[in-house]
Amino acid sequence: MGGPGDPPEGTPEGIPGGGEDEYRSVVFDESFVRAARLQEYSAQERMADHTPAVRRRPPLRRPGLPRQALVLVVLIAIAFGTAVFMGLRHPYQTPAAQEPAEPLRMTVVPLAPQGRVPGTADTARLFERSPAAGFRVGAEGVPLPAARRTAHFSDGQVLSALTTAKDYIVRSGLDPEVLGGGPVRSVRVLLDPDQQEQFDASFKSPAADGRHAPTGWLVRFDPARAELADPGIRAHGTLRVAETDSATLEVTADHTFVYALRSAGRDDRAEVSLFTVRRELHFRFDRDDLRLHQAELVLSTLQAGPLSCAEDSASHLRPLLAGQTAGDGAPAGTDPYVTGGATALCGTLAAGAQPKV
Repeated sequence: MGGPGDPPEGTPEGIPGGGEDEYRSVVFDESFVRAARLQEYSAQERMADHTPAVRRRPPLRRPGLPRQALVLVVLIAIAFGTAVFMGLRHPYQTPAAQEPAEPLRMTVVPLAPQGRVPGTADTARLFERSPAAGFRVGAEGVPLPAARRTAHFSDGQVLSALTTAKDYIVRSGLDPEVLGGGPVRSVRVLLDPDQQEQFDASFKSPAADGRHAPTGWLVRFDPARAELADPGIRAHGTLRVAETDSATLEVTADHTFVYALRSAGRDDRAEVSLFTVRRELHFRFDRDDLRLHQAELVLSTLQAGPLSCAEDSASHLRPLLAGQTAGDGAPAGTDPYVTGGATALCGTLAAGAQPKV
């Protein structure tokens, strides 16, 4: 007896596979049927109307670009357009190339006293009876002004320029090691790399040529001549910042420093005198300098006294101390017809700039 799935007469002979022929592998699933171009009418439809047995179905509509893909394409186009627009209109856009730093131009002017240099063993009395009586001590005498943004630089960038300028002033004019003729690396690292070669050449081969005087970069005394009698250096001055163009900030510093000095190697009972330095420094900053905490020092003017104009002040400052005089007060004859060297500059230290002792 055949199974429930077999024909009543059993499986026909001669058909391999127990009745399974070569059409068994064809599967007419729903997708195949729906995709057919011809469709047979039902019996009721053929009885109601004399129509052909089959009808042609309209072609299936191919699905278009998905809506999500369209939205993604539109968003990408908007983002790309926004990026191009911001790149063109961004107010803090970095310039394509930075100009190299200019060499520092410097002027050192010694100030000769009109008589003997006043002095006393009482350092506090010297300061109280001098124009520096109201000056602050140390870095407090180099205050920072309020940092306000400019057209092309933010508050933080302006503050960075002011802070770097102050650091340079403090390290080059208030550090006891630098003042005593010691290492100068702490000052050098604050300079734009383009100026470091000029800085090194100034200390390797000092010259009063307006380019290579160590005293144009920093304040330092001849250690064989004088030393600090009081670490509390008095200072007073201002810092001003301005934007010169869309890529440059400039800081102008104008400060007066007053040092209490005595002869090198003398004991604490030796007389002390005051030495005054007026420094005007002009710094320039591009965006790389601001980022690296470095400065381009473009102009330096130093006036200092009491000094003798007859002595070279390019390498070290050699102060006249308590009881000393400037002698003739003038440098050796300068021949303006001789090229290769700058004409010496010298001034006179006003009597009112000295303490009343």
